[in-house]
Amino acid sequence: MTAATQADHGSPHTDHADTGSAKTVTLRQIASGAGRQSYQRATLRGLGLDKINRVSTLQDTPSVRGMIARVHHLIRIESGS
Repeated sequence: MTAATQADHGSPHTDHADTGSAKTVTLRQIASGAGRQSYQRATLRGLGLDKINRVSTLQDTPSVRGMIARVHHLIRIESGS
């Protein structure tokens, strides 16, 4: 691989965050998705929740925080570490 193509594809030794030390957030579904708009049901599924009192632990990323904001009235944040 030439230097030009390596620059286009990124260095093979890029620094990635260690997934073992990533922050997590634990969510509990407190209300049903039944009767909600389809995007809210899809967001709950994306968060790993499908029934009341189910718990899901996810990495605390901006995309997960955005999903939480969309269905904040249907879930409770149990803990974040």
